[in-house]
Amino acid sequence: MNAFTHKLEEIFGNKVTVLEMSGGCNNEVFIRVKEDDVEKAASMLSKADFVLIAMFCEEGFQNKGKFSIFYVFEKKSYNKILVLVRDISSNNISSVTGIFPAAFWYEREIMDGFGINFNGNPDKRRLFLHEWYQNEFHPLLKSFKNRKIENIGPRKIEFKKEMEENTGNDYEFKEMKGDGVYQIPVGPIHAGIIEPGHFRFSVIGEVIYNLEIRMFYKHRGIEKFAEEKKAEDAIAIAESISGDESVANSTAFCTAVEKIYMADVPKRALHLRTILLELERIYSHLGDLAGMIIDVGFPAGASQFFILREEILRMNNKLTGSRFMKNILTIGGLKKEVKNDALIRANHYFNKFLGEFHKAVKVVHTTASVIDRLETTGIIRKDLIKCLNITGPAARGSGAAIDTRIDHPYGIYGKIMQAPKIRYAGDVLSRFEVKTEETIESVKMIQNLINTVPEGNVNAEYTPKDGFGLCILEAPRGQSIHWVDIKDGKIYRYKIRTASFCNWQAIEHAVLGNIVPDFPLINKSLNLSYAGTDL
Repeated sequence: MNAFTHKLEEIFGNKVTVLEMSGGCNNEVFIRVKEDDVEKAASMLSKADFVLIAMFCEEGFQNKGKFSIFYVFEKKSYNKILVLVRDISSNNISSVTGIFPAAFWYEREIMDGFGINFNGNPDKRRLFLHEWYQNEFHPLLKSFKNRKIENIGPRKIEFKKEMEENTGNDYEFKEMKGDGVYQIPVGPIHAGIIEPGHFRFSVIGEVIYNLEIRMFYKHRGIEKFAEEKKAEDAIAIAESISGDESVANSTAFCTAVEKIYMADVPKRALHLRTILLELERIYSHLGDLAGMIIDVGFPAGASQFFILREEILRMNNKLTGSRFMKNILTIGGLKKEVKNDALIRANHYFNKFLGEFHKAVKVVHTTASVIDRLETTGIIRKDLIKCLNITGPAARGSGAAIDTRIDHPYGIYGKIMQAPKIRYAGDVLSRFEVKTEETIESVKMIQNLINTVPEGNVNAEYTPKDGFGLCILEAPRGQSIHWVDIKDGKIYRYKIRTASFCNWQAIEHAVLGNIVPDFPLINKSLNLSYAGTDL
């Protein structure tokens, strides 16, 4: 018995009926609990400082019930993950939002996808199914089959007999009333070339007193699309979850499958994957740093970050054949070799990069008008991090020492990661500084990896197997989770939860008390993915 399972037995004692406890493919512990004890178990885990990091549903998991609800937890100082499995036979079950507020969106997502009602959830509005879907339309049920879309017109797409407009599901935004209060609706269509999202502000003068965010305007059905596909054919789907996190998402998917297949990824491939992951972190952070400076009206200060980002993208193309490093990863390693001479040239470039990057950062720090806009703006309170499961630079900028590369190491991160970069004010400036330090750390990490990358194969042979696997990974925006269940050689369920899904809810709190013109800056400081939220 390890320390983690001993801790769980200590928490539950004889108060919760544990039907089954088993290990996962790597560092997970799966526990099935009696249906009547789920809320009690959740309450005990909350009191023991466990954090709900994901929640999802699967139909007919291991044939133990009509549906199984998975509650994924982590606890600081333990590298193992707890997965609480709740097998249900009814479409009406109790909510855990009163215990774990992070369950708020998860439960609404499951309501839409599977038609399961969570009694006690204070918000029963649609999440990813918008008004034009029929009430009984639940696309993640096995009874709903993927097929070609018919009747594509210039203005609308409709499923025959299954979708219709004006079904009485109008979305009612929460209304804040009072003297002088008025609403500013922004979106879903925006002036810039960005994806759709609606932001409903309640303001007095210019001060924001409430913000409600609505996403999911272009639901792509990625999880459904992956069903019945061979794992190898779903890598391209993983790469398309969010265009600027293609390496993170494909690595997470491949890692989950590799756990199932028990594939032994070669050391050289693990090193190269890590280099690619950190390159993705660098160009992502560079875009964020530039975006923050642009949004305070200082394009001259942002230009150097944009230049460096473009140089990184060109380097990506030389290393992998793709600016965003697509079509390079595969199950068992990499699809093709990354040549040593290209790595050596990249190493030389980074010596120049660091000098230029430090100059660009110094310009920002020595421009008082910029610091004045960044400092004390968009504060994310530390007490929100646990209840909403805020992760990544957003959490580290508010004093939380959390980083999946350290807390739940994967690949070779357990051997190379140092302490996370932390700031404590929780404002835009803190997030700017965290991303600045992480960029420098990623560059140094890549240089060390290039100098020590071993020779050998970049892919491993494996035997496909049925089973399930979970991967938790630190993408540039924060923690992402991928769950893969394979049956009869094909994907039965693929669930993705990116960092953006959780962190979007942090913005609703970060903007309070700020003025409307500061919203773009606060938004850019997190730079969350619409596509990565709306799967």
